[in-house]
Amino acid sequence: MPGRYPVRFGTAELLADADRPGGWLLTVDQIPQSYVHLDDPTYLDFEYVRRMADVIDALAPGPLYAVHIGGGACTLPRYLAATRPGSRQLVIEADAPLVELVREQLDLRSVPQLRVRIGDGLAEIATLRPDSVDVLVVDAFERAVMPGGMGSREFVAQAGLALRDSGVYLLNVAASAGGAVDRPIVANALAAFPHRLLLAESAVLRGKRPGNLVVAGSRTPLPEDTVARKVARAPYPVQLLTGKELDRYV
Repeated sequence: MPGRYPVRFGTAELLADADRPGGWLLTVDQIPQSYVHLDDPTYLDFEYVRRMADVIDALAPGPLYAVHIGGGACTLPRYLAATRPGSRQLVIEADAPLVELVREQLDLRSVPQLRVRIGDGLAEIATLRPDSVDVLVVDAFERAVMPGGMGSREFVAQAGLALRDSGVYLLNVAASAGGAVDRPIVANALAAFPHRLLLAESAVLRGKRPGNLVVAGSRTPLPEDTVARKVARAPYPVQLLTGKELDRYV
């Protein structure tokens, strides 16, 4: 199973975790894409994925219909299937050879009620049925760069049409090694929803190191207090920005 494999957007590599048997790191052109634990899908190694899970965990209990734009090794879909049995999920991934690799080598077929659609997220977002999605996750990158249109107001507006009134939009935004963040992408996501929050490690927000920001938006109030309690237990200091503090940051 370990090895290098040609995929659409470069060369994928599967690396076994020597410290945690059952754990696998997927990289593309040496850039980490996903970490999955085949024996324990609730183990989340990437900090930003843990923050996304914190938001989802804080929602009302029960199965969800989740759509993921960008799949990688499908870490979050595996987590959702394990923590919310009965959830239906759709992953939209543009890299067909990568999907086949994950199916064959990382046991993707074992995830219940998970469908994978090969396609461009910019086009496929318009095919989602209106008012049908509980959680819409956008975590798509090509060679470490988010496809430009996925940060646009038009894309976010289309995503908003697919979400139920209580649905949540989750976006992963990368901060570069110099701490630079594409703030228009953050602003476009936040402008579409009256209720929003942002999560990131403190060092990333201060521009001290590269990392990821998680943006959440909804038409109904988000469970900010519950999320705050969850991130307070994080191994590294995490900031939760809302309201005027979030507006100032943007």
